[in-house]
Amino acid sequence: QVQLVESGGGFVQPGESLTLSCAASGSIVRLAVMAWYRQPPGKERELVASIRYGGGTNYGDSVKDRFTISRDNAKNTIYLQMKSLKIEDTAVYYCYLWNSGMNYWGKGTLVTVSS
Repeated sequence: QVQLVESGGGFVQPGESLTLSCAASGSIVRLAVMAWYRQPPGKERELVASIRYGGGTNYGDSVKDRFTISRDNAKNTIYLQMKSLKIEDTAVYYCYLWNSGMNYWGKGTLVTVSS
């Protein structure tokens, strides 16, 4: 059984920074692609960033140059460092894992950016 547990969400003001973490458990974590998605209020879920086991990354256009995804394979954990946060970054952020055709989602963590 795979579990993804997000943490680090909260309330910040525009321009501030925040780092999210996602701890994964289960044997399928090895060699998995992991990612962060987000769902703003009233909108569809969208890809924020993804990272392969070897470290290759991909980012959504709206977060390039502001967000950084990383992973610690020894800890089965991925991170999302978010800088220069904007009001439009407000969303529930979900951790995602894919491996061999199977995918899993975390329950999400809320990030609110407001003045």
